Amino acid sequence: MTTFDRANLPESVRTNGATPNPWWANAVVYQIYPRSFQDTNGDGIGDLKGITSRLDYLADLGVDVLWLSPVYKSPQDDNGYDISDYQDIDPLFGTLEDMDELLAGAHKRGLKVVMDLVVNHTSDEHAWFQASRDASSDYADWYWWRPAREGCVPGEPGAEPNKWGSYFGGSAWTYDPKRGEYFLHQYSPKQPDLNWENPAVRAAVYKMMNWWMDRGIDGFRMDVITQISKHVDSEGRLPGEVGCQIEDFPAGADGYSSPFPFCSDGPR
Repeated sequence: MTTFDRANLPESVRTNGATPNPWWANAVVYQIYPRSFQDTNGDGIGDLKGITSRLDYLADLGVDVLWLSPVYKSPQDDNGYDISDYQDIDPLFGTLEDMDELLAGAHKRGLKVVMDLVVNHTSDEHAWFQASRDASSDYADWYWWRPAREGCVPGEPGAEPNKWGSYFGGSAWTYDPKRGEYFLHQYSPKQPDLNWENPAVRAAVYKMMNWWMDRGIDGFRMDVITQISKHVDSEGRLPGEVGCQIEDFPAGADGYSSPFPFCSDGPR
C-alpha cells in the first residue's frame, strides 16, 4: 500500500487555491476513542501504542488531524472526562513517553494531534479539589463552595444552596463533611466545577495547556467549554441562592431547576 503523506502536498493543493486559513479551519479530523481503537498489550483496552501502530493507516485515509478522546489520568467515572491529573497519562493507555512517541510519529507523517480537554470541572480526586476541601488553603476558592441554606441542617434534603439539578440526575450540589459545605457539580458528584471567576484557576489552566503545547500537542477540543461561565450577582451569589438579585427558573417535576440558562453562554 502506498503511504499518503499530506506533508508533501503543495500548499496550493492543501488549501484548494483559496486564501490560507488557520490549519484547523479546513482540516479533516478523525476522532479516536483510545479505549476501543487498538490494543497492543492484550488487556482488551486500546492504548497509545496502538494508535501509533496505526499511523500509516490513518495517514492513508487522508485525514489531517487526530482528535484523541481523554487519555489523562482519571478514576474513569465518566470515561476519562473526570481528570485527576492534567499532566499525566492514565496507565490504562500508557505513559507520557508513549504520548511523545505518538506525537513524533504523527508529525513525521504530516498529521496533527488534538487532545480532548475538560476545564469546566476536574475529578474530585484531583489535587486541586482535595486541597480545596480545606477552607483555609490557597485552593479554597478554586471550586464553587457554598454553605447550607440558612435554617437548614447541612447534608439534609432541602439544605442545598439552590435548586439546581445535575445533568446526570439529582442535585447539582453535594455536601462535603470535611469542609462542611456543598460543592457545585453540573455533572457527576465526581466532577466538581472549577471556579473560573478565580484568576488563579485561569492561570493554572493556561499554564497546563501551554505545557502540553510545548510537548508537541497541536491543539485542544474543549469539552463543555460553554459551561465554565456562571452568572453571579454583584455579591457573587448564584441564581436561586438566598438574597441573589438574579431570579432562578422554576423547578421542574423532579424538584430541580436547570443550571443551563446561567452556565451555557461561554466565557465572559
